[in-house]
Amino acid sequence: MNLRQKIYTILRESDDIVSGEVIRKELGVSRVAVWKHIQAMIKSGIGIESSAKGYRLVSTEDSLFPYEFGIRNGRIHFYEELDSTMDTAKELVRNGCEKNCIVIALKQNCGRGRLQRKWLSADGGLYVSLVASPPIPPQIANMVNLLAATEMAFTLQTMFDLDAKVKWPNDILIAGQKICGILSQMETEGDQLDYITLGIGLNVNNSPEQAMPTATSIRTLLNRTVSRREILIGFLDRFEPVLEHFNPESVIKKWREVNCTIGKQVEIITVNQTHAGKAVDIDRYGGLILQQENGKRITVLHGDCFQ
Repeated sequence: MNLRQKIYTILRESDDIVSGEVIRKELGVSRVAVWKHIQAMIKSGIGIESSAKGYRLVSTEDSLFPYEFGIRNGRIHFYEELDSTMDTAKELVRNGCEKNCIVIALKQNCGRGRLQRKWLSADGGLYVSLVASPPIPPQIANMVNLLAATEMAFTLQTMFDLDAKVKWPNDILIAGQKICGILSQMETEGDQLDYITLGIGLNVNNSPEQAMPTATSIRTLLNRTVSRREILIGFLDRFEPVLEHFNPESVIKKWREVNCTIGKQVEIITVNQTHAGKAVDIDRYGGLILQQENGKRITVLHGDCFQ
């Protein structure tokens, strides 16, 4: 637990104002250091009230500290700033961490999407990577992407009544504007799946449209701030039970319900090729079936989809 998490815990466990002197003594640091850390915490969105008497936690609604995640708190690894939550999650596993850890960062310096594109990770977004070891063969591991995107779309629909749709394979759009991107990487042992790292970037209380007109955020759409923690908990409550009892047919059926790609003319760009055609369906592995102009049907397993 770092210093700011310790300060948060002290304030969280008190029903009254806590003086800077009390915090200083408990943590063994200067009052100036306490003040600087608390100011940074306030800037990051934590509801702390500061007065001449000391400090008081007035709102925990948007807190992403492990303390607030109940039975999941032992799995949460929280950072104020990281290069990449995915890289950190994989490093934690390599160093012996359980293969169910959850890495959260308030800000990423090197967030990335498909084809190594940069993902803007400004303050206010939800940036999280999950590690999971589902009982599935590597051949269908990419379907975890479809499942995650589907359950995130349903989460946004249920919590905020937003018309969230999934663009193949795993982008979430609202009225054609991107609000969430999901990326996964798998590790194998021989011919068996070892674990999957799933990275999620969701625009929540940030303003991505300032840098990218084709993007939006929940705050922009609702004209109010919302709790990132409650979104993450809502998503995990949907996603994790389904992943534990993974059923490919059910995943495909639910994805079809919320997709906005089938029936569209699309262009799929991979590392080495570009494919164009009408998206007619997905196959049992989650690959997109395209009907090309010459009538031939092909299946694309991965790539960037433009529609």
